[in-house]
Amino acid sequence: MSWLVTGGAGYIGSHIVRAFSANGIESIVLDDLSTGRKEFVPDGVAFVQGSICSARDLDRAFEAGHVDGVVHLAGFKYAGESVKRPLECFHSNVEGTRQLLEACARHNVMNFVFSSSAAVFGTPDVDLVDEQTPTAPESPYGESKLIGEWLCRDFAKSRELAGGSTFKWTALRYFNVVGSGAREVYDVSPHNLFPLVMDAVSNGRNPKVFGNDYPTPDGTCVRDYIHVQDVAEAHVAAAKKLQSGTTIANHYNLGRGEGVSVKQIMEMVAEVTGIPFTPVLEPRRAGDPARIVTSSAKANADLGWVAIQDLEAMVDSAWSAWQLAAQTGDARLG
Repeated sequence: MSWLVTGGAGYIGSHIVRAFSANGIESIVLDDLSTGRKEFVPDGVAFVQGSICSARDLDRAFEAGHVDGVVHLAGFKYAGESVKRPLECFHSNVEGTRQLLEACARHNVMNFVFSSSAAVFGTPDVDLVDEQTPTAPESPYGESKLIGEWLCRDFAKSRELAGGSTFKWTALRYFNVVGSGAREVYDVSPHNLFPLVMDAVSNGRNPKVFGNDYPTPDGTCVRDYIHVQDVAEAHVAAAKKLQSGTTIANHYNLGRGEGVSVKQIMEMVAEVTGIPFTPVLEPRRAGDPARIVTSSAKANADLGWVAIQDLEAMVDSAWSAWQLAAQTGDARLG
């Protein structure tokens, strides 16, 4: 039995593949390598290069092994960029998810873990977001992730009405995923805070802060940062629950319940790297909410999962992975 991991050559996806392997679960990776990297896929893992928007590519991936479930991460990932490129975002995240669900029906694969996002909440007016907090996305990216959840919900309902095999699914709503659980894998995004800071600091530049006039204690955005290895372990827990037939909820928030500002991140980077710097202030980015922090109590209770790595571990592991890539000449974004 194997799980198909779409986007499995990406930063988060490749960590999930490694976590699956450590727990005795085989993976098949489908990735078009538009943002993923083939070298992030561990040796011995089946790899299919292709797009989730192609029925042919999807069939090739499902036929690469006996697929028992799907972890769906592939897609357009950047909230700020989605404001500039909404049609591209919707094509990848909505049409791609629709195509993938059709492929699940063709191949009778009924276990599904969907990569969702805190972006579905927009800027909530509560101190701690939970699964009952109303969704109000503020970017095409957040909207596309919410639509992806709706597609899973409605597909499951259609299976129920038709009397077919039960489609068992859950959406894991990640908050800000950072760090590294394997030194050879690092976040390559040219839009995410951690890789931008690592790249700047290692090359003698001052990293940028986008906005310092938010309604937060120090004026910079506050987020709930979570280590990528903790996120990967949550996927293992969810996949095992679904495969065992255990009934779980359709939505879980993944975070640490602790708000950390961009300014605090900068201070921790300076402390961990030993490199002093003065951040450059830039205007706000469209689509960035001021503050969003979650409670993961539901995931803790239902999945038996808890985030265990703190901010220092996140920064230290990210810096270590970036340094290794720099030593081998592979440290690049995009």
